[in-house]
Amino acid sequence: MAATCGAALAFDQSSAAKAATEAAESWLQLVDAGKFNASWLEAATYFRNAVTKQDWRRQVALWRNALGPVVSRRFRTAQFVTTLPGAPDGEYMLIQYDTTFAHKKSAVEIVTPMVDADGKWRVSEYSIK
Repeated sequence: MAATCGAALAFDQSSAAKAATEAAESWLQLVDAGKFNASWLEAATYFRNAVTKQDWRRQVALWRNALGPVVSRRFRTAQFVTTLPGAPDGEYMLIQYDTTFAHKKSAVEIVTPMVDADGKWRVSEYSIK
């Protein structure tokens, strides 16, 4: 019985990782295309409550203008967590990408989708290091 439960948990986390990664990559396509308002609208409720659409547009435009267009992006890791500092408990996937921008050769993008109130994975946080 324990093996069955463990297999089900592994399957659920694998499905979650796939769904979260798809949500992150779809959202990143909006950001890459300069569709900052659309990226805000597609983000998790938590994200939209934390930053206004105007502040998001201004902030991400500054980052992306300074860094230039994405040259390449490679998936690095995905980690399922249920708690994050300063955020409500929930289901989150911390996803890291090794990204090269036109003006920054080596960066790490961290995209954190979460299961939103409607049950869909949506981006709750985004940062570039």
